[in-house]
Amino acid sequence: MKIEKNIETKKQNNSFISLFLKIAAFLLILIAVIVIVCDPFYHYHKPWGFLKAVLNDKEYQVIGTLRHFDYDTLLVGSSVMENNDNDWYDEAFDCKSIKAIRSYGATADLCYLLDEAYNSENEIKYIFYNIDPSALEASTETTYESTGCPMYLYDNNPFNDVYYLFNKDVLFEKIPYQIASSLQSDYDESLSYNWAKWKTFNQETALGLYQRSLTVSEMHPEDYYVSEYEGNINLLKTQIEAHPETEFTFFFPAYSMLWWDGIYRSGERDSYIYNEKNATKELLSYDNVRVFCFQNEPEIVTDLDNYMDSVHFSMDINRLQLDQIIAGEYELTLDNYEEAFEELYEFSEKIVNEYMVPYEEQGLLTYESEE
Repeated sequence: MKIEKNIETKKQNNSFISLFLKIAAFLLILIAVIVIVCDPFYHYHKPWGFLKAVLNDKEYQVIGTLRHFDYDTLLVGSSVMENNDNDWYDEAFDCKSIKAIRSYGATADLCYLLDEAYNSENEIKYIFYNIDPSALEASTETTYESTGCPMYLYDNNPFNDVYYLFNKDVLFEKIPYQIASSLQSDYDESLSYNWAKWKTFNQETALGLYQRSLTVSEMHPEDYYVSEYEGNINLLKTQIEAHPETEFTFFFPAYSMLWWDGIYRSGERDSYIYNEKNATKELLSYDNVRVFCFQNEPEIVTDLDNYMDSVHFSMDINRLQLDQIIAGEYELTLDNYEEAFEELYEFSEKIVNEYMVPYEEQGLLTYESEE
């Protein structure tokens, strides 16, 4: 009798374990299906059904959109490129644009994204590429892995997709947000990765975030970053040469006078201008390239109400830069670029010796700690 009871108990335990495993397997499959269907990071497909392109997490979403979305134009650059409205470009150039954004704007990282775009099935007509000055002296090695990006979304290894398919943040945060945003009739898909609406742009905010160096360093020689520069310009030239069918428009963004003051005091001003000048000459040697420089605009650069810090400007400036591209304003050519950079040098001198002086005299600047 005892033996029969043990056998019965064992059967019940086995039955329970079997049922538990079946339920667990069903739930895992269900979770995976939900993630694949909704796919908030667009790792498997572009949006379908009622779901919209809800793009607010570039490290997780840019790579998927480049692989799966339909487009013929790329808006490429760092965080200062994010606040562009894609519709502006679509209407101006009769195109379909998406963004290829990397916060740091390093050339190697952005060229990695360009490679992904060209490996897609899309034919790319236009690339609008924001060149941050620091990008020309950055490392020529990509930084995605070293900065903790989710490499399971970047590589082509299906086995590590488990980090995406069974991710509680994806299931309980990203998907609900995606669905809620898609159900909003006024959700604007063209404002992808836009952060401007959460920020304040005025002189007080910009000055509050600028930490001025106590000392003025000796100015570096012009070719201080020549090794890094050569590596980065070659990355850009490789893209241009490989894709003569694409029209590339490069531009140097309008950083504020606080940024110019900072690089003057750090001794980097001359090397930055030298890199930009040489880059312009090399880029303009290609027939499918245009270059613009928006750094030499006193009415923009010296008006701190346009900025939230020394670098990041409001959407109005993004729109202005596009309008200037359309109108051909501040365009550099092989005939005028040398004069343009001489004027930029003179303007930077004026910033340090004239425009910044009232802020010093009125005690409006915060200085770095001596420690």
